[in-house]
Amino acid sequence: MAIEIFMPALSPTMETGTLSKWLVKEGDVVESGTVFAEIETDKAIMEYESIDEGIVGKILVAEGTENVAVGALIAVLLEDGEDASVLEGISAGKAAISTAAPVTASVAASVASSSEASPLLSSAPKTTTVASAQKEGRVFSSPLARRIAGQKNIDIADISGTGPRGRVIKRDVENYVMPARTAASTTASLEGDAPFEEIKLSNMRKTIARRLTESKQTVPHFYLGVDIELDNLLAARKELNSMSDDYKISVNDFIIRACALALKKVPAANVQFGGDVMRQYSRSDVSVAVAIPGGLVTPVIRGAEQKGLRQISDEIKELVKKARDGKLMPEDYTGGTFSISNLGMMGIKQFQAVINPPQAAILAVGSGEQRVVIKDGEMKPATVMSVNLACDHRAIDGAVGAEFLGAIKTFLEHPSTMLL
Repeated sequence: MAIEIFMPALSPTMETGTLSKWLVKEGDVVESGTVFAEIETDKAIMEYESIDEGIVGKILVAEGTENVAVGALIAVLLEDGEDASVLEGISAGKAAISTAAPVTASVAASVASSSEASPLLSSAPKTTTVASAQKEGRVFSSPLARRIAGQKNIDIADISGTGPRGRVIKRDVENYVMPARTAASTTASLEGDAPFEEIKLSNMRKTIARRLTESKQTVPHFYLGVDIELDNLLAARKELNSMSDDYKISVNDFIIRACALALKKVPAANVQFGGDVMRQYSRSDVSVAVAIPGGLVTPVIRGAEQKGLRQISDEIKELVKKARDGKLMPEDYTGGTFSISNLGMMGIKQFQAVINPPQAAILAVGSGEQRVVIKDGEMKPATVMSVNLACDHRAIDGAVGAEFLGAIKTFLEHPSTMLL
């Protein structure tokens, strides 16, 4: 019986992908472990290995095809002794870009593990095509959806429904993004409009847009800010770095360790909201935002509270290099319990970051700068850094957030306490 190959879920947030390149052609022999395609996810371009053996009987999705849904049929393998006659009835139409396609056991396992890693994603609705929501020219939609669409001047027929039987509901209208104007339409634009170039969104940028919109719409953020004096930390860093040329500890390495230790000291902050339950973690897995061309990723330092500054430094350098080379694997960036976003090296004094669901908090770190502080009634210079903690109020109350931020401040202002 022919073996059907489906689009895999190669990252926890992947719903569709681009089939960048086929590394096999029809008639090639494929063994278990053979890399037969390169697939662009929302995070990186990854190799897809076969778990089956056979002969490539038919490729159903051409390389370069975008928005191929997870679970869509992309190719068929022939088993030993089979000929092309078993391919009758299998056509490109069966590989429609739709999540309705069946999923193999390997893909199902991948999706299941993704849902476990990100509880909020497990409840995300499956999308259906507009055609499934239409019957005899009528678009099935709720009255509220039609009213909101009218207010936004959106044609309800352009929206894919995710309600029962493809019905367009309120959420679909609110999440709908109107197509950008084409180059042809710019000639008819109002005189005085600035010229522009349309830049196609990458899968990563689409995912960032979707997830951060989801975060701001569904997660009740509140913010806490504090100033941290860095003179003791900078002196300790200088001393450590002067002792060897084998490592270079950064201020960010201290921040990662301080946050990890603070999560252990205030376990009520090391949580995630899960609807009718709360997950409280016993390990500090710290995600660190890394800017790369086209977006950002958040590689994770796992068990950071158990690692020294040098180990943290070595790991984050390796993860940053993999991120910028597009070689991060899902296990490198999934499952963090807390995030850090540091823009201090870019001269940003302070900012507020958006929580990365399902996490419940993120620390926004600004630059250290010379300021005048009052000590013992006297004005003295000090290197001060402003940080802002964003918390999910469903999981973390103000008092807990304040205690957690106070612990971070103590560790950073007195770095020797990180040795206790």
